[in-house]
Amino acid sequence: MEEFALLAVAGVLIIVLISLFAPKLGVAAPILLVIVGIGCSLIPGAPRILLEPEWILMIALPPILYSAAVNVPITDFRRDLETISALSVLLVIASAFATGWLIWWVLPDIGFAAAVALGAVISPPDAVAATSIGKKLGLPPRLVMILEGEGLVNDATALVMLRTAIAATAGSITFWGAIGDFVYAVIAGVAVGLLVGALTVWARSRIRQQPVLTTAISLTVPFLAYMPAENLHASGVIAVVAAGLVTGHQAPKRFSAVDRITDRTNWRTIQLLLENGVFLLMGFEITSIVADAESSGRGLWMAVALAAACTVILFGVRILFVVPLIARLRARQRRVPEVAEHLDAALEAVAEGDQEANPRRAARLQRWRADAQFQATHSLGWRGGAVLAWSGMRGAVTLAAAQSLPSDIPYRAELILIAFTVAIITLVIQGGTLPLLIRVLGIKGTSEEAEGREVTRLAEEIIAARQAFLDNQALLRENGRPFAPEVLERTRSRGLAATEALAAMVNDDDPDGHAQQHRELRRQLVDVEQSILLDARAGGTYSSHTLQRAQHFIDAESTRMS
Repeated sequence: MEEFALLAVAGVLIIVLISLFAPKLGVAAPILLVIVGIGCSLIPGAPRILLEPEWILMIALPPILYSAAVNVPITDFRRDLETISALSVLLVIASAFATGWLIWWVLPDIGFAAAVALGAVISPPDAVAATSIGKKLGLPPRLVMILEGEGLVNDATALVMLRTAIAATAGSITFWGAIGDFVYAVIAGVAVGLLVGALTVWARSRIRQQPVLTTAISLTVPFLAYMPAENLHASGVIAVVAAGLVTGHQAPKRFSAVDRITDRTNWRTIQLLLENGVFLLMGFEITSIVADAESSGRGLWMAVALAAACTVILFGVRILFVVPLIARLRARQRRVPEVAEHLDAALEAVAEGDQEANPRRAARLQRWRADAQFQATHSLGWRGGAVLAWSGMRGAVTLAAAQSLPSDIPYRAELILIAFTVAIITLVIQGGTLPLLIRVLGIKGTSEEAEGREVTRLAEEIIAARQAFLDNQALLRENGRPFAPEVLERTRSRGLAATEALAAMVNDDDPDGHAQQHRELRRQLVDVEQSILLDARAGGTYSSHTLQRAQHFIDAESTRMS
């Protein structure tokens, strides 16, 4: 036990170091972690590690998915739901059957159902490496959103297919039974996730000014969604994603600022350790997987060659799928002006009538008009399609699901090696060359000028709303008395300055501009305040309670500048 505890501590330190230096080296952290893991496994005396698949599927996977889902804007997810569904369901099924047929053709002894089970294992891409590279190199937000959405949902498709294929090896399921199980798993998983998300958001919103307690509930949400769904034979992955989307969407309305800041910090830390820990473990386990395949005596290199062939099939199927998908998106974009014209006419008709009499229709039309504007300004062309086709790296689910194959399946050791080899090949080759592809294609995200215009427009709306609220003659205190005029005037001036500073911060790109100088000066002042507080703490002339309150104030000031 002590040996594994030391390995865990060493793993955390390696993850931190790799995450710190990977951006400076221009290489995605998951790639380096796999390489480091392989190197560590070759050290003489290194322990043999083969983690039980339940540890990843039940302990690591739910928090990983939840931490990603809770930060996904549900509006963007909804706008590209059709594309995300096609990639995460139809593409995974097509890839599983294509690679499964190849494996069955080479190894007919294992049976077609078992071959499809392995195909399901190697079919879902892991979006961690792709999105980390994409965000770093400034890919368009819509492309990053599609990759993140695909990575959230495709695991569910793969795991449900794996479960169904394994059941088929025992002859206990029919074709229509498999379809029914899949539909049930998705619908029941969504229902469980929505219910858990809504209930936990309600419970956390009832706890005021106690971030420790709300954080404790937050840490349980992935498991509260995953375990009941799995016990109901639904998709625990879908349940976790649904709970995360609900929580992330409701957080600005139901949680305090302190709760939101705490949540972001905690889940980013958990996501960093678990996601990267899986890649480090993948590299560390490969020597044990190779040893098992060698000991079986049935052809180590045959498994490696078959893994390379499966990788080619996966890439080919993805290209054949992405090409018509991009063509469909471009055709839809060409129809946007016509759709927008009809929506504008409908909005004018509502405005000329009584908009307040049918607010839902007006809100629905405005949402559709915003969706059309999004399609027009955030197009996804062929260059984006090339990045989408090349972003097929495999990761955590492939690692865990491969080891969950039944022990009585023929060639089990070789099948696990095939899955691991596919994951490593795709991660190193596709992940390693993805930055070069992005640079060669010259894909850029939203321009700083356009983003600055959006922030300015939003700041103007906030300023107008603040002024209207403060100018309201019916504005009263909680005890029913009016606010003092001096308080209202001071609030107006401070609020105006803070909101205008938001726009200035984004629009001021000059390193010597006033906004940049102001931020630097505020940071230096906070450093002075912190230094004085430390001197007071060392002198012992102030009570600990007073020092703690002062520290919280300084921390809040520092947070506002970050």
